[in-house]
Amino acid sequence: MRIAMIGTRGIPGGYSGFETAVEELSVRLAARGHDVTVYCRPHVIKYQGEEYKGVKLVKLPTVPEKHLDTFAHTCISTFHAMIKGRYDVAIYFIAGNSPFVFLPRLTGVPTALNVDGLDSQREKWSAPAKFYLRLAERLAPIAATQIITDSQVVRRYYQDRFGASSVYIPYGADMPQVEGTKWLDRFGIEPREYILFVGRLVPENCAHVLVEAFRRLDTDEKLVIVGDAPYADEYIRELKRNAGKNVIFTGYVFGEGYRQLSQNALLFVVPTVVGGTHPVIVEALAAGNCVIVSDHEPNLETVGDAGISFSARMGAADLGEKISALLANPEMIEKYRVLAKERAQKVYNWDKITEQYEQLCNDLVKKKRAGNKT
Repeated sequence: MRIAMIGTRGIPGGYSGFETAVEELSVRLAARGHDVTVYCRPHVIKYQGEEYKGVKLVKLPTVPEKHLDTFAHTCISTFHAMIKGRYDVAIYFIAGNSPFVFLPRLTGVPTALNVDGLDSQREKWSAPAKFYLRLAERLAPIAATQIITDSQVVRRYYQDRFGASSVYIPYGADMPQVEGTKWLDRFGIEPREYILFVGRLVPENCAHVLVEAFRRLDTDEKLVIVGDAPYADEYIRELKRNAGKNVIFTGYVFGEGYRQLSQNALLFVVPTVVGGTHPVIVEALAAGNCVIVSDHEPNLETVGDAGISFSARMGAADLGEKISALLANPEMIEKYRVLAKERAQKVYNWDKITEQYEQLCNDLVKKKRAGNKT
């Protein structure tokens, strides 16, 4: 099949979860013999080649502004795909792209849309942007031939709110072991002597809650904050002002560095309170971390019985208590490490997930060839 992937920043992955997902899926689909193209934004993807691990890259211009970047690039990519692509199926990501998802269908190309995790609930958006995203969520099941959800919570939301069925395909994780301590040495930390946060530094990911909880602890451990964010300068400045001692801000770290930091952490904390399945939680499980998450329902779904939760309503007070209890009980930390790896291997396997995407694409193409409505 000729498959297009549209709506993310592109690959190689180097920003957030969906870019990683697109890289993992596209490379595996290409290795299975499919002709896969990923549409990329050149102001983010600095990789110079026109092909990456067997995947074709199409780099098209955009408007590099917070509210227009995704919208503009998806629009341009869609028309390119319709005019020059000749694809059998197009896979889109993020519900906010739904206004464009119906367009390839006009030329007979079925479309799938992974709606992600209710982007309209994110605090980073202005009121007009949230209004648009709510409309986009409503439009998604109508615009796409098939919508995809990576969380059962989000799946129920679309079923209950819009009467829309979806294909559930979870996010995956691939965390091969990284030897040595090069990246730990770079930041002056030791294995199993730091608490780790990884994510975009925006309010809804709640790094500030973890910083406050850490300040309440009586510990010599360090807190390592991995991440950054465009358009969030004031939040980041405030976060650093409140951090206190033993808090290390690394900025973005990807690839080998990210894996090494994750695999050597004492605890991995994900306090976010919005979204569906957060890739960083899945990857933390795969790395064999003792994971602490907020009691946001999709977070609880992701960790199952392989992680610990704290009350988002109680915030830093409860998070601090949960961290203190674990620091006082090393055996409990080791228990959750084992459970985390077992869950990741059973539920969040990229090869199995690629098979599900491949089957979905096959089903959409077969329906088209059988003369059914795309």
